[in-house]
Amino acid sequence: MKITCFKAYDIRGRVPDQLNEEVAYRIGRAFVDFLSAKKVLVGHDIRLTSPSLTDALVNGITDAGADVIHIGQVGTEEVYFGTFHLAVDGGICVTASHNPMDYNGMKLVREGSRPISSDTGLLEIQALAEAGQFNAAARKGTVQHIDNRPAYIEHLLTYVDVPALKPLKVVVNAGNGGAGAVVDALEPHLPFEFIKIHHAPDGNFPNGIPNPILIENQQVTAEAVRAHKADLGIAWDGDFDRCFFFDETGAFIDGYYVVGLLAAAFLHKYPGAKVVHDPRLTWNTIDLAASKGGHAVESKTGHAFIKERMRVEDAVYGGEMSAHHYFKDFAYCDNGTIPWLLVTELMQTTNKPLSALVGDRIAKFPCSGEINRVVKDTAALLQIVEAHYAAEAVAIEHVDGLSMSFAEWRFNMRSSSTEPVARLNVESRGNEPLMRAKTAELLAMMDA
Repeated sequence: MKITCFKAYDIRGRVPDQLNEEVAYRIGRAFVDFLSAKKVLVGHDIRLTSPSLTDALVNGITDAGADVIHIGQVGTEEVYFGTFHLAVDGGICVTASHNPMDYNGMKLVREGSRPISSDTGLLEIQALAEAGQFNAAARKGTVQHIDNRPAYIEHLLTYVDVPALKPLKVVVNAGNGGAGAVVDALEPHLPFEFIKIHHAPDGNFPNGIPNPILIENQQVTAEAVRAHKADLGIAWDGDFDRCFFFDETGAFIDGYYVVGLLAAAFLHKYPGAKVVHDPRLTWNTIDLAASKGGHAVESKTGHAFIKERMRVEDAVYGGEMSAHHYFKDFAYCDNGTIPWLLVTELMQTTNKPLSALVGDRIAKFPCSGEINRVVKDTAALLQIVEAHYAAEAVAIEHVDGLSMSFAEWRFNMRSSSTEPVARLNVESRGNEPLMRAKTAELLAMMDA
């Protein structure tokens, strides 16, 4: 059978035509055969279709002869943690993150929570699943249900000096995804007052799909920050491997500046270390790394690629402007809880509100934020744009799509790996009018 839900670095598709119980079963069988796995950790998000898909996946894994550690309804980061903490052969989280309700998917890792992408085995797993000629198992594997969250909470608390933390008022918006459960588990250990909105997990998504990067989804968090006079606001996507910040005025903080903030914080602790960033927006991160005596390393966009590059470089931290943050001490994996713990600690050690921590960086390197446009032929568009600007460009890169740098501004334009759209990011050196003018110029070419 042909299986169409395999993407560049995970599995994502509509239920049931692209992803269903039969496909999930085959993926389980193929995953074990590919890794020669003896023990696999499995968890799932709050989507309504996730439990049944997980059951089919588990059946495939056990029919292949491997044992399963089932940690239940969790976030992707908890699957990553369980995989390396319990030293199993691989882990799978059934999740579609922020995709529409009729989608689901899977994120796969091998031992040590090493990513499995199209470059490192995902295509081979797809081929095995499609062929359906699986290795015969000597025995059916067992299933052990465990609560791994207490160990996870204990791990999270090692990233901050808990006794030194002071009271803060924090708005948290789980978007009816899974983040609320981890906030609740952390709450007794922290001196924070949490104002909880859209907190209960609900796969019907009564308040819309949890995707805080969309402007229409940001207003409720911003209003709550202002109404409660909170110190900051935090919102997550469905499987909460991404977190988004709002300052004390309710202003949304672009993920680009959070990458710089965390990179600088880690380089302060680890002088001379390396930090990894994506190619969409770069100047702020490069500038901050240099000012701290560290080294900024560019990687292709995408969680699997960032993790692989971090391991090669032995980087202490990696960040994407899309709000994915990666940590060496978390097996180089992305995590949506560690960033807000670190930011709240940083606010207190510097005695500065979040607006002050990022305000000067926003002024120094203003950016457009990511703008998406549906285009018929992204490859042709990139050729046209490159030819148009080539003569005046200081540097041209093709690490991920097209990046072009000029004396006072730069941009990255790339094709989405999951949607028929082109994505644009523009930044400048302290010149917001120039950034806006060049953004409009490029959008006109995209819309032509």
